[in-house]
Amino acid sequence: MTSSTTSAPRTRAWERLRRGADKLTTPLLPDDYLQLLNPLWSSRELRGRIEKVVRETDDAATLVIRPGWGWHHQHRPGQYVGIGVQVGGRFHWRSYSVSSAPKRSGRHLAITVRAMPEGFLSDHLVNGLEPGTIVRLATPAGDFVLPDPPPAKALFLVGGSGITPVMSMLRTLDRRGTMPDVVLHYSSTGPDRMIFRDELRTLHERHDALEVIERHTDAEGPLDVGDLDDVVPDWRERETWACGPAPMLDAVEEHFEHQGLAEHLHVERFTLDRGGDGGEGGTVTFRSSGKEAEVDGATTLLEAGEEAGVGMPFGCRMGICHTCTLTLVDGVVRDLRSGDEYDQPNESIQTCITVPVGDCTLDI
Repeated sequence: MTSSTTSAPRTRAWERLRRGADKLTTPLLPDDYLQLLNPLWSSRELRGRIEKVVRETDDAATLVIRPGWGWHHQHRPGQYVGIGVQVGGRFHWRSYSVSSAPKRSGRHLAITVRAMPEGFLSDHLVNGLEPGTIVRLATPAGDFVLPDPPPAKALFLVGGSGITPVMSMLRTLDRRGTMPDVVLHYSSTGPDRMIFRDELRTLHERHDALEVIERHTDAEGPLDVGDLDDVVPDWRERETWACGPAPMLDAVEEHFEHQGLAEHLHVERFTLDRGGDGGEGGTVTFRSSGKEAEVDGATTLLEAGEEAGVGMPFGCRMGICHTCTLTLVDGVVRDLRSGDEYDQPNESIQTCITVPVGDCTLDI
């Protein structure tokens, strides 16, 4: 019997013991004592410790994280995880693509973050986080994934930090020794801002089937998807993954739709497309917790709950995964993407993409 088959029963036995001990130690729980020994030992929430911060470029870094107690999740190449970091006395949550390949041991995972000018948390993760910091984690999620087995021919169209989920895919193919016919077209303002540039060149040298095309947009301009016939002549025969800035993805989606190939395109967006109008704002009441938040019409219900200290469920933060769905008790909320309003009691709403139109109450 292998160690992997024996570890699961052992883990379940420990969890049963901890639950039984809860009844003997209340109001102090076993976690309250165990955390004095190791801050990663918590069954109340998933935690991780920053093991290393590896500088990739002047404005990007890879955070190597060791998950703690209760982490039994092996991500699929291309998925993201939520990370909560305490800054200024409260936790701030964001989701980032996992850039490392899945490992059977599950002892470490890595996310790669670029500090954005308007990104308060991204700048802190890149420039202010020290090894040893304890963070909160959410389980891997997302459908922008590499299938197993991979397609015989693949195309990756990436721009900027859009390389991060694709890097997990390429590292997985390299580790398995199953690199198919792959073309990676990577756009960046210049060579110095290309995350993983040296590793990508090494992978290209190791695998004849992997072609890496670098495009430096400051000198060459952005890729015109109409030129794909010249850049990748057989692109129509390839399953395609695209990740990068919104204008690039909009152009790629429109081109594939026009060519009748939309079903062969997989897209990952890092930001919420707030195409609809905001709300009027108001007081958001969280019924079960008894907490309230006074917010403006640009603050999502998810952000309002986090500001009020409510344990809000979340996943992608972009309206894709539905992890954040809660019940609207009363009031009116508006979808930031479409402008649609919801005002029916007991209606399910996605808190990451909705804002209050006046006062409203959520069942949490």
